[in-house]
Amino acid sequence: MSLTPFEIAALELSIRVALVSVAFSLPLGLAAAWLLARVGFPGKSLVDGLIHLPLVVPPVVVGYGLLLLFGRRGVLGAWFHDALGITFAFNWKGAALASAAMAFPLMVRAIRLSMEAVDRRLESAARTLGAGPLRVFCTVTLPLTAPGLITGAILAFARSIGEFGATIAFVSNIPGETQTLPLALYALIQQPDGDAAAMRLAVLAIAVAFAALLASEASARGIARRIGGGA
Repeated sequence: MSLTPFEIAALELSIRVALVSVAFSLPLGLAAAWLLARVGFPGKSLVDGLIHLPLVVPPVVVGYGLLLLFGRRGVLGAWFHDALGITFAFNWKGAALASAAMAFPLMVRAIRLSMEAVDRRLESAARTLGAGPLRVFCTVTLPLTAPGLITGAILAFARSIGEFGATIAFVSNIPGETQTLPLALYALIQQPDGDAAAMRLAVLAIAVAFAALLASEASARGIARRIGGGA
């Protein structure tokens, strides 16, 4: 399948947006998963609900919320622009932020489930031997959580590749700047002669997402086998 420069640009932008969104959200996702899995505090159910809210509200609502917060006149957006010279609205950084917001619940859930499956007795044994909380986390909890960590990251990557609603609401559909695969596909289906190109992009998007899911499954199984073999 031969791709046009338009299709290649959309694919490259989608991969860049997905990689950046995962890279920046992974530490936050790990922290949020640890908080929900290991810490009891008032309002925990509320925090859990807020983290998973993007799964149940229309993506356009998330995009509009990001525009209010991170737009040039938004509270956070104005600070980022004035203090750091970073603008999110209507450029690829905003597309990465929108993708991260939509994929974050999937990432947190995968990591949290893996962390909750860790035998707490192993952590207790490490503390009994004199290891501090940070060392226990880095040497016991984190390695045993690795399958969920990798699964969450790859699921977030796949979700970012397919993100549409929040992205178009926050950063619009600008060719070469914010036009990822789903937005390019949307633009093509609006054109009378865009059916063939739209079909190619649809197949390409499905292939990339499916490859990410297969990689997630293979990586998680491989790590689980190594952990089991070393136990």
